[in-house]
Amino acid sequence: MRTLSGVAGAAIVALMLVLAVIGPPIWGDRAELIDPVAALQGASAAHPLGTDSLGRDILARMLVATRFSLLLAVLAAAIGAAIGVVLGAMPSVLPRRLGRLVSGTVNALVAFPGLLLAMFTAVVAGLGARGAVLGIGVAVAPGFARLTQTLAASVAGSDYVAAARLLGVSRTRIVTRHVLPNIAEPLILNLTTMIGGSLLGLAGMSFLGLGVQPPSYDWGRLLFDGFSRIYVSPLVALGPALMVVLAGVGFNLVGEALARTASRSAVHGAEPSVPRPRLTGDDEPHDTEAVLEVRDLTVTFPGGVTPVREVSLTVGPGEIVGVVGESGSGKSLTAYAVGGLVPYPGVVGGGPVLLCGQDVHALPEGERRKVLGTSLAMVFQDPMASLNPALKVGGQLAEVATVHQRATRADAWRRAVDRLGHVRISDPARRAGQHPHEFSGGMRQRAVIAMGLMGTPRLIIADEPTTGLDVTVQGEILRLLREVTEESAAATLFISHDIAVVGSLCDRIVVMYAGRVVEELPADQLAAAAHPYTRALVSSVPDMATDRSLPLASIPGRQPTPAEVGEGCAFAGRCPLSTSRCTQERPPLEEHGKAHRVACWEVS
Repeated sequence: MRTLSGVAGAAIVALMLVLAVIGPPIWGDRAELIDPVAALQGASAAHPLGTDSLGRDILARMLVATRFSLLLAVLAAAIGAAIGVVLGAMPSVLPRRLGRLVSGTVNALVAFPGLLLAMFTAVVAGLGARGAVLGIGVAVAPGFARLTQTLAASVAGSDYVAAARLLGVSRTRIVTRHVLPNIAEPLILNLTTMIGGSLLGLAGMSFLGLGVQPPSYDWGRLLFDGFSRIYVSPLVALGPALMVVLAGVGFNLVGEALARTASRSAVHGAEPSVPRPRLTGDDEPHDTEAVLEVRDLTVTFPGGVTPVREVSLTVGPGEIVGVVGESGSGKSLTAYAVGGLVPYPGVVGGGPVLLCGQDVHALPEGERRKVLGTSLAMVFQDPMASLNPALKVGGQLAEVATVHQRATRADAWRRAVDRLGHVRISDPARRAGQHPHEFSGGMRQRAVIAMGLMGTPRLIIADEPTTGLDVTVQGEILRLLREVTEESAAATLFISHDIAVVGSLCDRIVVMYAGRVVEELPADQLAAAAHPYTRALVSSVPDMATDRSLPLASIPGRQPTPAEVGEGCAFAGRCPLSTSRCTQERPPLEEHGKAHRVACWEVS
């Protein structure tokens, strides 16, 4: 609401709501006062907008009609939203063929003219306010259903939805529990705009004689009554028309302002509107040599869900630190919090996140973008999520230099070709002019690494960069990361669920479980891990000496969800060494030898 359009829309809507509340009590009697002597008068001091055929004051009737007009618009929008949500969610609940039938029906209704659909429904339901409301509700429902269907499809592919299906959760519960709550915000924002559209539609229905019938009246009915006199007394018709347009524009401006605010919040989800909560550690001395230093990092989501809890770690120049753990342990979310990429509505809290000595989350927006754009390189798990399939690879790399380094397009292109060659992509000049689909999986991952090297990164975050690649290409990518780290003296945070890969590549290993660090140790001491969870991870990796006649080692049970983590050790339910103390008290992360820390009560 900081924009001029947002303020204007909020002011208009506020005015309409005030008129809806005070209109009938203040001007109700005047609106119903019949004066045959003053019938069909034009604008005058006594009647600023004139009178109708019974001598009733049109201005008073217009102000009184505010409540009824808004009420009908809200009801129509609510009916349209209810029908739209049901139709949009049904393809996610019904079997595939029935789902396609519903989708096809929605597509056909969207293509059908809305006013004709409203008129047809109103005629079937009966003339009057009820038929008009139902008609407009049915007319706006297909568009809302299309939006619901599109948003639901984007959520339906999420891992938590797949996990719910795997656990046998019913389709109806998946939609009501996992899908609809996560798309509620854009639907509510669209509902605000839909109220404005419903207001215009209802006025049109009443103007055509299909809506509100005498003795009731709304703005559209007043416009209908005065239209025959528009050339004699224009204000008789223009007054109600102005109210219809003004209210419709107000609701649309508010909806657009809220949508813009939501989109900015989605992009900057790690920037809460309130000051970031700070835990301990701000006043403690910092490691001046560390490229990255994180203290007590916490990420929370609405409802008290905390998938990352008080994570602390450091990465020095030229060092590769591996973060390992099962899926859902908080590894990737920790990396996203460092880079300011936590999805909305997540909130990053805790102690400082120091990159090259600067707390990146405390910097102003422009300065933070500059620091992260030049000092941080992110290599994601799926390179196609980082590369735009519609743009050439060289152009996407060059964009980094033009945006963050203010390089010319020619210089940026030459550097992009040089970086592609640096990551050992053959014929880089030709490859720079190709699209991502013309690259193999390994080449796309190399291109993403080259994108990170377009600047002079001090920190490289690689989030499972070898997932989905064959063993040979995986080895090449790992060697490339090691070479890039040694050559640039950058710090590298390598995230993986494969402890064997982490052990062969990294200098130090940070083991996470249920959002917390449970052990940190040098990679060459992995065989001597102290925490039961780390030992279980190591033993679950088969080697050449593994007895193939026996079942593969595994960890019984499952990792608790962020909402299930209690006060004690989160691993207690799966740990063979667990005691009553483990379930009641959370063990702190304490020193256990040189450069070795463990969080376990049973480790001496």
